[in-house]
Amino acid sequence: MKPKNNLFKKVLGLVSCMLMAVAFNAAAGATAAVAIGCAPGAGAIAGNVLALALQGAAPAGALRAGVLKEIWTGEQIKQFRTALESWGWLARIRNYSQYVDNDVIHFVKIGGDPKVLINNTTYPIPIVALEDADKPIGLDKFSTEATPVTDDELHAISYDKMASVQERHREALVEAFGARAIHSIAPGENVAGAPVLSTSGASYNGRKRMTPDDLLALKTAFDKMKIPKANRVLVLCCDHVNDLLATEQRFKDHYNINQTEGKICRLYGFDIYEYDGTPYYNPTTGKKLAWGAVAAATDMQSSVAFYAGRMMKAQGSTKFYHSKAENDPQNHRSLVNFEQYGICLPLSETNCRAAIISGKAV
Repeated sequence: MKPKNNLFKKVLGLVSCMLMAVAFNAAAGATAAVAIGCAPGAGAIAGNVLALALQGAAPAGALRAGVLKEIWTGEQIKQFRTALESWGWLARIRNYSQYVDNDVIHFVKIGGDPKVLINNTTYPIPIVALEDADKPIGLDKFSTEATPVTDDELHAISYDKMASVQERHREALVEAFGARAIHSIAPGENVAGAPVLSTSGASYNGRKRMTPDDLLALKTAFDKMKIPKANRVLVLCCDHVNDLLATEQRFKDHYNINQTEGKICRLYGFDIYEYDGTPYYNPTTGKKLAWGAVAAATDMQSSVAFYAGRMMKAQGSTKFYHSKAENDPQNHRSLVNFEQYGICLPLSETNCRAAIISGKAV
């Protein structure tokens, strides 16, 4: 009886392994299919067909490693896309990802508008060509630093370490994308059609507080630029949020009861959000600090306003990098990081955006 029991256990073990492999390949195929917009059922079938076709050619364990990489990449694509479409003020901007080709997006640079002749009596009417041009824009590349995950960690902890690492990398990428986006949207300096205003309230901690009058001045500037009333968005930095909490009761009431996804309320024609990643300006020159520059103690953080209808964002390719612990005999650790392409920009340089910085205290 013993040999038969052993044979039964071996068969049972083989069947269990086969069922686990089928389930794994199906899950991997379904995840990858969803990431590229296909039906999950078809992806599940394709995953097992691909595994069967490559089984003889792939080394032991290689197929599983490859499918694991596809799962992480597919999940990252899906979650990053979800974040772009649900993350407060960033969700208000139209997504142009479908027009990205090899991490480059092409726009048509409009050559100008035709003149309108009123009560014209001179013929022939002048012919003026409108010279449009292709304007390719390369997407920004966001790369996370590599995170080590040791085999000892994976054996000792009671939660999914790899899933936790991926989530933290994704959150860091989304935060960096948001900071880069609002920096690109903010005007470089005070110019016609892209004003940089200053607050005018009482002096506090070396600067002037923001007041409701400053919001009214911003509305006036948008009105003069003939920006449509709908889809005006204002992203307040924390200093300006706290200023308004101290000076504007309506703002305080909304802040206490109606804050979702960073949105506070709608006042003075703006949908108002809170975000602490807005760019800094030099209050003396009125110029925005370059991306990545370290703000000095005298620099002022801004609040940024824009018309959502003249902004764009796009997501490009995603790469998951993974070195396996078995290839590191000294440390027994895996290294993981992500690379994500994306961009957010105004579609026009003027008549669609503004900024407010704190005025210098007197």
